Amino acid sequence: MKQVLLAIMMCFAINGYSQMEFSSKFKAIPPLDTGIKAKKAAPVTVAPPDILAPNLFKKPESKLPSTNFKIGDPDPISMTRTNDFVNPGDEVRDKLNKSIDKSLVNNGLKEDTSYLNEKDLSFGIIRTKSKNLVIRVRDYGAIDGDLIKATIIQNYKSTVLANNLYLEGNLKDIKIELQEGLNYLELEALNRGALGGNTGAFYIYDNDGNLLLSDLWNNFDTGVKSKFTFIKE
Repeated sequence: MKQVLLAIMMCFAINGYSQMEFSSKFKAIPPLDTGIKAKKAAPVTVAPPDILAPNLFKKPESKLPSTNFKIGDPDPISMTRTNDFVNPGDEVRDKLNKSIDKSLVNNGLKEDTSYLNEKDLSFGIIRTKSKNLVIRVRDYGAIDGDLIKATIIQNYKSTVLANNLYLEGNLKDIKIELQEGLNYLELEALNRGALGGNTGAFYIYDNDGNLLLSDLWNNFDTGVKSKFTFIKE
């Protein structure tokens, strides 16, 4: 019996000791004080930027855009706005007008003018030391009423040398007094001949009778010019 009571008392003692052991609160162990304090980083000071007044008299530098364009490469695409406007209807209109004109000509309802020369013709530059020149002109084809006007331009002033000059089979003379430097001569077709465009031949001589140039114009429309440039040296 004593042994039983002793065993019961030992159980109660063990149980009480366990409750006291585990009921105590956990206490954290404080860190070891080494006496070394952490250094604080000093704040970085940034100097304020210098503010410069704009120079109103300095021309701003303009930089060209860089490009890798090379000769022979296809043209780069441009996004720049332009005022050029191509109307696709213009080409259709021109073709239609040509077709109508051709039809009218074929049916005898309109004169065929496709053979006419409608652009001025330049006969180049002639250098000479001669003070005067003589231009001899005539109609080299059938005599059909061709008329011309001869005008000399010197120092930006125009002078009519011959007006309504009737071209015939025989030569007619137009005399020119040259000034130092540039002299411009124009032979303008004043009409079309009865048989076609204005036609003519010319021969240019200096003071000594030397032929400087000879040629002709063919089927000029009204207002078209033969142009010459003389340089007196």
